[in-house]
Amino acid sequence: MYKIIIDEFIVCVKFLRAPPFARDPSGSEATGECPVTSARLDAIRSAAVWRETTTRRTTLARNALWTAGARRLFPLPGLHRLLTTAALGEETLASASSSSDSDTGGASPPPRKKRRASSAEGVGEPGASAGLTSATHLSRTGTNMQSNGTGQEQNHPASAQNGDANGLQSNAGSASGASGTGSGSLKKKKRLSQAEEDVIRLIGQHLNGLGLNQTVDLLMQESGCRLEHPSATKFRNHIMEGEWDKAENDLNELKTLMHSPSAIVRMKFLLLQQKYLEYLEDGKVLEALQVLRGELTPLKYNTDRIHVLSGYLMCSHPEDLKAKAEWEGKGAGSRCRLLDKLQTYLPPSVMLPPRRLQTLLRQAVEMQRDRCLYHNTKLDSSLDSVSLLLDHVCNRKQFPCCTQQILTEHCNEVWFCKFSNDGTKLATGSKDTTVIIWQVEPDSHQLKLIRTLEGHAYGVSYLAWSPDDVYLIACGPDDCSELWLWNVQTGELRTKMSQSHEDSLTSVAWNPDGKRFVTGGQRGQFYQCDLDGNLLESWEGVRVQCLWCVADGRTVLASDTHQRIRGYSFEDLTDRNIVQEDHPIMSFTVSKNGRLALLNVATQGVHLWDLQDRVLVRKYQGVTQGFYTIHSCFGGHNEDFIASGSEDHKVYIWHKRSELPIMELTGHTRTVNCVSWNPCIPSLMASASDDGTVRIWGPAPFLDAQELDGLNESCSSMDS
Repeated sequence: MYKIIIDEFIVCVKFLRAPPFARDPSGSEATGECPVTSARLDAIRSAAVWRETTTRRTTLARNALWTAGARRLFPLPGLHRLLTTAALGEETLASASSSSDSDTGGASPPPRKKRRASSAEGVGEPGASAGLTSATHLSRTGTNMQSNGTGQEQNHPASAQNGDANGLQSNAGSASGASGTGSGSLKKKKRLSQAEEDVIRLIGQHLNGLGLNQTVDLLMQESGCRLEHPSATKFRNHIMEGEWDKAENDLNELKTLMHSPSAIVRMKFLLLQQKYLEYLEDGKVLEALQVLRGELTPLKYNTDRIHVLSGYLMCSHPEDLKAKAEWEGKGAGSRCRLLDKLQTYLPPSVMLPPRRLQTLLRQAVEMQRDRCLYHNTKLDSSLDSVSLLLDHVCNRKQFPCCTQQILTEHCNEVWFCKFSNDGTKLATGSKDTTVIIWQVEPDSHQLKLIRTLEGHAYGVSYLAWSPDDVYLIACGPDDCSELWLWNVQTGELRTKMSQSHEDSLTSVAWNPDGKRFVTGGQRGQFYQCDLDGNLLESWEGVRVQCLWCVADGRTVLASDTHQRIRGYSFEDLTDRNIVQEDHPIMSFTVSKNGRLALLNVATQGVHLWDLQDRVLVRKYQGVTQGFYTIHSCFGGHNEDFIASGSEDHKVYIWHKRSELPIMELTGHTRTVNCVSWNPCIPSLMASASDDGTVRIWGPAPFLDAQELDGLNESCSSMDS
């Protein structure tokens, strides 16, 4: 039974593998005697190639089916091998036989016409079948060679596929292997984008700075990138080795690569300056003088610096030279700093700026901190203090958000509170006519009463610490014509000043020198006085609401009843307009750098102004501000935050760049008149209220399980 099935299977194989009849354009069979033109011959050959390709693809598919069928019908290994050989290996055996005949001078294959006739006649004869298959293989081989001459690359995938399907055909497998190798060698490396090349160069520069030179060489070789231009590499090496003449020659090569060739003069000046200083340190005075006269001076650049350099010739000792020139001396350190300066003149395509990767990482960390709504710790520019593997996160519970202490020693409304400049004391003024001085414990940040200053008949509505925190000035409400200057350390009243009973002295500001102060009120008084209360200067007709002395010591900022802030100079009695609002300015304060002013505007709330550009920067939302005098403040590290009281009994906190409040603190039961942020303890804040209490605000004392989960919440992004 097996023999019958095998015979039938072989007959099917031979029948299906027989090539189709080749016909001429007229449809008749092509004979050896039929004359054809070259055009027709090309057409016939093209048709034959197409038919051969189609037949071969069909054969591959059928061979796979027959193999699978043989495996299912004949599970015995011997029969399976026999059928596979009959279906697939017959052509290979015939090819090997034909090759042997041709090598020994065998006859050429018979004409195609006769082969087809023979295949039709000898279907069941094994010998005839083998001969026909051999002839067919040779014919197809010749045809494939012709077609591969023009389309070799397209036929490679087919060859590889044929090699996979016919695992027993060694010739086909070899051809497929060669094709695969050629295809792999022709495959090009992926072209890197500009951004990818920049990243590789940045990594290479960083690794080079760590001394991993072999790793850098391997990285550049594998990526095909270049860390820096070869001329720049030579330039760097010559500088680090102190070969100044060669470094000057390198500058001429770099000149063509620079966007600004005029920068060559500045670079050469820096180079020669280093050369000059090193000669002086080595005691080569004549050589240094030659550099100064013959090389630096002819550049005609920065003659002032040349005069300074010439003075270093008088230095008798290297240490004297280093001290006067503020130079660390000959060596790798000073040469590296010279390279850092020189690199600023070269385009990054030639030589990367120094420590560029660290700079980018530092900028990214700083940007995350700036965008963090609750960041209130000291800024550290070092990357060692942060983790580059995680985004920057600050939790709101680490912010002054909880009441740590309630001060109840006042027996009436508390109108004002102010921390000292060193952050160790807090002064509070009340309607009960007293000023209380509180000491801030450095460890627990708890406040304890250390002194009470009495005798302010009209109450205390404003307080001002002297720059050295030795003195404290207290002012009263609108109908008060007096002010008190107290020595805080001794508790003694140094001066009680009153120019006239009709005066109204409601505001005061210290001059930065600590020896003078200015005061005024809404009845038109504006005075400058010394510590003994003596009147130094007077400005008539200015109705003052609030005062601030600028750091230059000459200009005083004053808000008046005309809804504006003007700058006054007592030296030449000139004034100028700086800020103009549409509503009354109840109070204002100025940042430490003198650039920003924070205004509490009646019915409008809190406004931020840029005093230098004289523009309104931001209007903060949420606070309730009527015609009560409410004092706001800057606070936190770098004064990134703003805090203000409100008539709705709350304390509002904003980030300087966000108009919406990031926190609303509740606890007071009446209007919050004043808020003061400790200048040295960023997590400590005080608020004074009409409810007669002073609240001390700080971070949450502990974090429970729910609050610990909040530590994983990242800071929200702010809209600028």
